[in-house]
Amino acid sequence: MTFRNGLTSLLRPEDSVLVLIDHQPFQLTNLNSHDPHMAVNNAAGLAKAAKAFNIPTILTSVLGERGGFIFPQITDVFPGQEVIDRTFINTWEDPKVVEAVKATGRKQLVIAGLWTEVCVAMPAIQAAGEGWDVTVITDASGGISVEAHEVAIQRMIAAGVNMMTWMAAMAEWQRDWARLETAAKVTEILIQHAAGSGIAYLWEQQLLNTPVPKN
Repeated sequence: MTFRNGLTSLLRPEDSVLVLIDHQPFQLTNLNSHDPHMAVNNAAGLAKAAKAFNIPTILTSVLGERGGFIFPQITDVFPGQEVIDRTFINTWEDPKVVEAVKATGRKQLVIAGLWTEVCVAMPAIQAAGEGWDVTVITDASGGISVEAHEVAIQRMIAAGVNMMTWMAAMAEWQRDWARLETAAKVTEILIQHAAGSGIAYLWEQQLLNTPVPKN
């Protein structure tokens, strides 16, 4: 196995393309590896991070008329964008999705979806085998059980897929707080979706703007 290390192994916004797979009501009803609220929150945060860094994002569902449409928390981030609806369970077997990814010219393929053991593992393993640099965002994904999610992660790691969480991916895309064109957007996403970290930031701003009491 080739180890993933060194500066060039880190995610770069100019080389990343994000594919969000099957964040749909049917899948959410049997999500048991994560709190459903957290899964929706994290997927929305990831979507907003991708938009902040101008990372092309492909949205795809499976049998959307029956399984439900992609969560509005995600589609609202990309108003008017087509959602590619599939019959293939394995997204990477759908020519329309693969062509959309290839059209971006990006080489770092970032994936999140429901369920981890099915709709994430299949395309991640296939794409990695075809030479793509694949990263799966584990906490914007989820499975029907903790075991299913964790076994899928082990299986993908064995296939050479990189694992990250959504905040780690956003931090890697930002890399330097001196990148002011995105720093403010990242801060706003943290406020909206990072719970304790976002609230702590707001508290810090409150304290900095609170006059010192006079004796």
